[in-house]
Amino acid sequence: MQTVLTIAGFDPSSGAGVTADLMVFAAHGLFGTACITALTVQSTMGVRAAHPVSAEVIQATLDCLNADLPPAGVKIGMFAISENIHVISRYIRNHHQMDEVREGARVFVLDPILRSSSGRELLDPAALAALRQELLPSVDWITPNLAELAILAEQPVVDRDDLPRACRTLQGQVGTGSNGRSLGVFATGGHLVSPDDFLLLPTGEEHWLPGVRIATTSTHGTGCALSSAFLSRLVLGDTAVEAAKGAKEYVARALKSAVPVGHGTGPLNLRHSEPA
Repeated sequence: MQTVLTIAGFDPSSGAGVTADLMVFAAHGLFGTACITALTVQSTMGVRAAHPVSAEVIQATLDCLNADLPPAGVKIGMFAISENIHVISRYIRNHHQMDEVREGARVFVLDPILRSSSGRELLDPAALAALRQELLPSVDWITPNLAELAILAEQPVVDRDDLPRACRTLQGQVGTGSNGRSLGVFATGGHLVSPDDFLLLPTGEEHWLPGVRIATTSTHGTGCALSSAFLSRLVLGDTAVEAAKGAKEYVARALKSAVPVGHGTGPLNLRHSEPA
């Protein structure tokens, strides 16, 4: 059994963050570990507050886990403050340097949590700058939604034609990362008229991944689940295209089989079986 790590915030309602990521990992037959970057006060009704964990605690947690349970892949979600981004970026760069002298490279997938689905800002301006300068050149993949992609690419992303252009812009802005490759972008188009996703490989190869809109109020943590499933399938040996398709299928089943929970936007059914 391979180990994977989530570096993300704690959602006490278990719809998103580390608790959701761990369920996704388990559904794919992987052993999940977690480094919590922030404690949030939230439920299905939305986020009320977020309290960052100190960079010192995050550093100690990553060092402790890496010494005993080194991960084959890492998903990064909420990081809250710039000090945390410095620690996480350094952790990833150190792994890239070690991967140069060992067999098999670890995979790092970033789900850029910039604001909550209820509209609450979860990243201060200093952290956004650190994200651009340090974290984006360190990770292998990023999985932004339309709003996150627009912020990071610094251009409007409103319709289908905007999506590939913004992904190429973001990839060009980042350039060659610490892994020696370009950034891969798996952008989610769930808010488009036709909810299709777009995959831009590090090589520049492009793929549209058709989607079908699913009528449900259980959508809290959809982006977290997609990025964690994408990481899981990459670790299990899928190609990027296979991993993206498999992640979409997993999330679609999680949406379709979800049972309403709470009085707001409920969680997905993340515990259903691993996709075939």
